[in-house]
Amino acid sequence: MSSSQPEWTLDAVLSLHDLPLTELLLRAQTVHREHHAHDAVQLCTLLSVKTGGCPEDCGYCPQSSKHDTSVEPERLLSVEEVLASARRAREAGSTRFCMGAAWREVKDGPAFDRVVSMVEGVRELGLEACATLGMLDEGQARKLAAAGLTAYNHNLDTSREHYGEVISTRTYDDRLRTIGHVAKAGISLCCGGILGMGESIRDRAEMLRTLANLDPQPGSVPINALVPVEGTPLENQPRVDSIELVRAIATARILMPRAMVRLSAGRTELSREAQWLCFMAGANSIFYGEKLLTTGNPDVRDDQRLLADAGLVPMAPYASPDPQVQATKARGPQAKAGAIPLSRRAPADAE
Repeated sequence: MSSSQPEWTLDAVLSLHDLPLTELLLRAQTVHREHHAHDAVQLCTLLSVKTGGCPEDCGYCPQSSKHDTSVEPERLLSVEEVLASARRAREAGSTRFCMGAAWREVKDGPAFDRVVSMVEGVRELGLEACATLGMLDEGQARKLAAAGLTAYNHNLDTSREHYGEVISTRTYDDRLRTIGHVAKAGISLCCGGILGMGESIRDRAEMLRTLANLDPQPGSVPINALVPVEGTPLENQPRVDSIELVRAIATARILMPRAMVRLSAGRTELSREAQWLCFMAGANSIFYGEKLLTTGNPDVRDDQRLLADAGLVPMAPYASPDPQVQATKARGPQAKAGAIPLSRRAPADAE
């Protein structure tokens, strides 16, 4: 733990989380404005480059080979297919392109080499590049860093105490080990969790405490609401209340003031007003595009209206205050195309 970074206790995190909502939002918005542009939101696009067939048993995931879902295993996409998707994302206004592969762990060989080429290609397009490929060793993390990878996503999902209720095929320490390899390689960490998996408020606070006490803290923190999928063990879990999501985002913002806090999975179930509350709570990043890895996401035009009606604008490339993100600029070309600007209010029939 660096001397400038406070060590958070569980009681302190719970005290923040449980503040009266108006007080919590005021504190979160104050912290947000100290470290970020008050009206800018980073647009990120997520693509599944290798879908299904994962040997893990994560209770929320339709890509697990252990669950009977509608997701069928698919081959690893070609570099050309991925870069075509990245170009479309850039043209739509995204500044970060995230690539996910349904692997338990990275294995050296042609498949990993192809992903490295994808990373290099995405950076050549002037986009930030993020990947989530499962567990990494130190050498693999260094190889991704050399290719220019901006960030690596490896979520904690939940607290250590609740983790075994959701996943049995890897341990919490396995996750922390990969996080350590990512940090050592100098790649910015994208790490968050999922709400609505049967955890308690205490579990949520403990997950946020663990994230806040990482050194360095994550450069981006995705806060997901469970999307129950038929055929998974968590298919019958009730939806997370939107105010609970707002509280988690506001707490994350206060604990990790410099991070990009990403409003992630589950947005299709939120009203416009609930999403605006999340932005007020400190969220300043969203996944942008009609699909996440295997689940739905709001329509691009709907998101453009959502932001414009709130007076929010897309963040410019490399605008993240995270110093690790800024450092990766030296390993990749400067952006050649910025985000598509949105008017302060888009017309109802905007394309």
